[in-house]
Amino acid sequence: MRAIIYNEFGGTEVLGLAETDKPEPGPGDVRVKVVTVGVNPLDHKRRYGWVEHFYPTTFPAVPGLEFAGVVDALGEGAGDEFAVGDEVFGWTRSGAYAEFALAGDIARKPAALSFEAAATLPVAGETAQRVLGQLGLKEGETLLLHGAAGAVGQVAVQLAVALGATVIGTASPVNHDFLRTLGATPVAYGAGLAERVRALAPQGVDAVFDAAGQDVLPVSIALCGGTTDRVVTIADHGAAEHGVLFSAGGTPSEQIRAGLAEHARLAVEGRLVVPVVKTFPLAEAAGAQELSETGHVRGKLVLRV
Repeated sequence: MRAIIYNEFGGTEVLGLAETDKPEPGPGDVRVKVVTVGVNPLDHKRRYGWVEHFYPTTFPAVPGLEFAGVVDALGEGAGDEFAVGDEVFGWTRSGAYAEFALAGDIARKPAALSFEAAATLPVAGETAQRVLGQLGLKEGETLLLHGAAGAVGQVAVQLAVALGATVIGTASPVNHDFLRTLGATPVAYGAGLAERVRALAPQGVDAVFDAAGQDVLPVSIALCGGTTDRVVTIADHGAAEHGVLFSAGGTPSEQIRAGLAEHARLAVEGRLVVPVVKTFPLAEAAGAQELSETGHVRGKLVLRV
């Protein structure tokens, strides 16, 4: 099969398209023929070796966490829930930038949901749902969401609004109108952020979700009343220095699978939308990661295998 592989940490020059063996399904495994792959900031962070503490790498490594595709083969005892030919989406255990992959937590893809749309949901959906749960966000509360126009931020906005919360989202001015369509009140990031947020929420905010990682934790803590118990980041690896939780997974499999099914249902109903900004062929994975690394993508980048 064709796959994107890297054998050392570094820039996109370490990524290469190679011919390699298909992963063989063991007992209980589901192998999928990958159709689309979601590109995430974590992909380039792992390529650089920045997150080894959370996600240790074994070389040669195939990037990619999320996919949509078709069940291709079943290991012994794996036929109870899925059958060959089923259209599925979710997480992989062997890397998604490949023609075939071993599935992790997956769910059936609704027929009304495109492969491109399905590949945008697993990582952003699980991350947003997990952090909102860690924050204990409730109806009537005010959430400050840094990086609201990114893929995770967009999902978090929509889920928080559905909870009945007020969302103040930081983003560049070019994305403000877009955030309003999702139900958030946008503010520009950068100098003067605290004053702009206080003008919108004079009483302060109840919780802060940092999906940007642009040194916003000190101002976030101040806006949250000086406490850190309802401030969570997925992007600032200096979180511990501020006494803030860095959220990096740990959701039980049954919750992940239930979340996949629920988010797919919402997407089919038009109540959860993550726009696909650009689709790349597998061979151009390096270019997709380079664009992702700029941090200015409003939505998702997708590889078509």
